Parts: sequence; structure tokens; C-alpha cells
Amino acid sequence: MKTAVLGSGGWGTALALVLCDNGHDVTLWSHSPEKAEQMQKTRENPLLKGVPLPEALHITGSLDCLSGAEMVVSAAPSFAVRATGEKARPYLRPETVLVTVSKGIERETGLRMSQILQETTGNICKVAALSGPSHAEEVGRKLPTGCVSACPDRAAARFVQDAFMNDYFRVYTSYDIIGVELAAALKNVIALSCGICTGLGLQDNTKALLMTRSMAELTRLGEQLGGTRRTFGGLAGMGDLIVTCTSLHSRNYRAGILIGQGRTVQEAMEEVGAVVEGYYAAESVCQLAEKEQVEMPICRCAYEVLYHGKQAREVVGELMGRAKKDELLERTWM
Repeated sequence: MKTAVLGSGGWGTALALVLCDNGHDVTLWSHSPEKAEQMQKTRENPLLKGVPLPEALHITGSLDCLSGAEMVVSAAPSFAVRATGEKARPYLRPETVLVTVSKGIERETGLRMSQILQETTGNICKVAALSGPSHAEEVGRKLPTGCVSACPDRAAARFVQDAFMNDYFRVYTSYDIIGVELAAALKNVIALSCGICTGLGLQDNTKALLMTRSMAELTRLGEQLGGTRRTFGGLAGMGDLIVTCTSLHSRNYRAGILIGQGRTVQEAMEEVGAVVEGYYAAESVCQLAEKEQVEMPICRCAYEVLYHGKQAREVVGELMGRAKKDELLERTWM
């Protein structure tokens, strides 16, 4: 099957390798022709060091690779998804399946990635989301990984499942694209927060508390926006939260550690050297929570630290001093 992956970051490259291993005709597109040429020469992506790119993988800076593609994977950073969709639109056909693997919420509109692609492409084809606990570095090394292919159209979800699934990359299907995409975007805010805790010298008890109570917040917002509660306890929810909040592969977690150690937000993001999606998602989450009138104190505090310079130690005390609650009597929980 002819496929194209739009976005030559670590995740886009890792997924292109999965598709190559499955025998598909795969082209990896980079927005930078210079980067594409360099990867062609070295057969390596600097963002996925130590993972050779097979000769079977085509690499290009030309969007002509989209012509005739049966499946197109959108792997651009969240802030570039709108522009990517607009560029791809002339090449898409009704029978194409468009797969978003980007994690985020658009700041200006509050739209999920699949909604942006539907809007920019004129809803010409089916759009699915592929998400789950999946570091590019580990997928590139063919370590066992599981993800979820989500689309209201079950046939499209299974199409994506069949395209990607193999002996090291297991794919489940789901109809709940709303929940899967929201979980993917919102957990990055929590990963940043967990990193800040680590940078402050706080340990396992604190991070377990933070992750668990954050999942309650994400579930509340997800259900309010039309997601299914079970999604947040699955691979795209709790699974992705665990892997992103506990691993140094996670750039959100690494950036958070630096902030907790005293770096400014901008210094931390520059030192990480890659897009820190949680920073952008923090603002979007707070906007959505305010609009939907959903209580999300942890995400609100993260936003205040990241955007208004509030001291992280101060918000820890603020959160610990909140009014008493009954865990089982909350309106929404796992």
C-alpha cells in the first residue's frame, strides 16, 4: 500500500519504519528539503539516533509523494497541523485514510487535531487518530508497544490497525476519537507537572498523587466534551500518562525537571531542543475548562506556573490545602 508520512520528527520517522517493516511503499516527507536530503545521505534522523533508515524508505521534501497515497499520516507538531492539512488537501481523495498522530489542542480554536484536518481538507476523506504510550526511541528499536486506532468509522479504524500492526507494534481499535485525542493532548500538561515535581526534589508519593488526581481532571473534561470514560483508563489515557510522566524519553517531563530546578520556561524548552507540546496544551486546557465550567485545579496551577511565573512550590501548598473531598462521591472518576 502506498503511504506517506508528513513530518520527519522522531515520531513520524518511527512510524514510517513500522510501515516499512510491514511491507508498505512508504515516503517520509520533511518540511525542510535540506533535512530530507541530509537524511537521504546519512540514512539516519538526528532525532532518532542509532536507528538506521532502510533504503526502502523514501525521503523527500516534495509533497508530490501524496499523489495516489492510500493512507496519509499527519505527524507534524500540533502548531503546524493546520498548515500541513492545507498543503495536503489538493492531493487527497475520498478513498484516502488520513491518520493524525499529533498530540495537542489548537490554541486559538480549541479544536482537536482530527477536527483541524477535517476543516482544512474540506472533510474530503476519513480521519482517524493513532495514539498511546509510545516513545519514538523505543518504537524505532522495535520494542513491544501498544497504541489505539480511533475513528467513529469502524472500518477506517480497522484499516489503520491492519496497516500498522505487527509483532512489536500492537494496535487496538476504538470509536472514541474524542476521548483518545483529548487524553493524548492533556497528559502532556501533567507530564510537565510531574517533571517540575522531580526538579523540586519531590518523590514517588507526590508524583503518584499528581498523576492519579490529574487523571480525574482529564476524565471530567473528556466526558464533558463527549469522550467515553473508559478511554481515559486505557492505553490512550492512563497508559500514555504513565509513560510520559515517568520517562526521560519524554521531552515534556525533561522540560518540567529543568523548570523545577529553576530554569525559565523558555530556557527549559530551548535546552530540551524539541517541541514541548505540554506548554501549548496548558493554555488550551484552561480555556476549555473555563468554557465548559469543569474544575481542573492541577491544570490551572500548571498554567499559572508556565504562563504567569507563579512559583511551583507555592502551588504545591495551594493544591495540598484545598477543601476536603470524598474520592468515591465525585461526579466523575475512573
